[in-house]
Amino acid sequence: MKKSELYLNEYAALCREADRLEPQMFEQYEVQRGLRDKNGNGVVTGLTNISKIESFKMVDGVKTPCEGKLWYRGYDCIELVKGFMGKHAGFEEVSYLLLFGELPSAQQMKEFREILASYRTLPTNFTRDVIMKAPSSDIMNSLTRSVLTLASYDKNCSDTSIENVLRQCMALIGVFPMLAVYGYHAYNHYQNDESMYIHRPSKKICTAENLLMMLRPDRKYTDLEARVLDVALVLHMEHGGGNNSTFTTRVVTSSGSDTYSVVAAALSSLKGPKHGGANIKVVEMMRDIEKNVSDWEDEDEVRNYLKKILGREAFDRKGLIYGMGHAVYSLSDPRAQVFKGFVQKLAEEKGRNKDFALYSMIERIAPEVIAEKAHIYKGVSANVDFYSGFVYSMLEIPLEMYTPIFAVARIVGWSAHRIEELINMDKIIRPAYKSVMDRREYVGIEDR
Repeated sequence: MKKSELYLNEYAALCREADRLEPQMFEQYEVQRGLRDKNGNGVVTGLTNISKIESFKMVDGVKTPCEGKLWYRGYDCIELVKGFMGKHAGFEEVSYLLLFGELPSAQQMKEFREILASYRTLPTNFTRDVIMKAPSSDIMNSLTRSVLTLASYDKNCSDTSIENVLRQCMALIGVFPMLAVYGYHAYNHYQNDESMYIHRPSKKICTAENLLMMLRPDRKYTDLEARVLDVALVLHMEHGGGNNSTFTTRVVTSSGSDTYSVVAAALSSLKGPKHGGANIKVVEMMRDIEKNVSDWEDEDEVRNYLKKILGREAFDRKGLIYGMGHAVYSLSDPRAQVFKGFVQKLAEEKGRNKDFALYSMIERIAPEVIAEKAHIYKGVSANVDFYSGFVYSMLEIPLEMYTPIFAVARIVGWSAHRIEELINMDKIIRPAYKSVMDRREYVGIEDR
């Protein structure tokens, strides 16, 4: 072991000793860890008119779990999907809704799509000099680097007027699919020694179609594939102001920072496995289950293996059944419910019915296994990550692209919250931390 590594081990031990806080201290000082109380209720830190989540109802004065609901600007997300499904792409329509507060007319939709299409271009040589210059297996890092570099091409980078921020946000919404897909292709070529395909986006097709077209060597996709990916983007687009990356957006916006820095911070939050990277863990877990369970139709065998996962005896030994449970929802995650119907159709088209049956079984029995093992304050149900990873695998989307696709959708919600924060809030967001240190007197170095 190198001397520097030995020092690091020693220094890390010092950090652990100096920074360790006893768990009971949080209760002693009434500190709500993670900005949530012991019952899982979030601390209210702001107001928003962009979206709303419902997981409980008051029944006879008692807070009672209910089926999950998600509204975008007052519209039930399930009704929105039903409204556009089979008629036209939903990503652009719902983006307009979140940004401007109303559903667009046919003419407004036409104009908005044309504006987004006009932004599907990068500065000259940007792909070569920025994206291909330092390819990374972490596409989220590549995406973040690209966003920060785009700031140097914007003469009005630091202008926080609503007009300028709106221009910047719409430009990022338009260009995010390119940044993500090109980042993947650069990595796949330079690090995996595969062929490189850099397809230019089309102004004539929607965001979901462009994603599939740019990602695939032959540029081909089916109508069902595009429709399912479009729904996935809509369902991942926004989820209240309290999720980690959106709260990050509002915190950094409140400091007066520029749009590119704000979005880079949000991307850094989203890439965490506890947030945007959760569906990757679901896919990895399911692969492990398929490998170690001999009969996928044997409910007892599947149940026993889930118990091993929960008991830290199998998979990554973290004791988590990924894709189950949510910080807010209890009885159901409405996004997962919408997803499931489309997942089944795609599984039939792709010949993945056996996989879908296993997912469905685990969705049904995992909450029972968790309830037996742990004391839970609310119901446990499948969340959107449980099925989204399965969808992406059926769409032949590489694992490295799962979280970047989440970002392609969520940039819309971040943009809406950034604008709302700029319009309404005039104070920097600065929560309080209670110091629990003891006072000490300085001792000269010769006497230590």
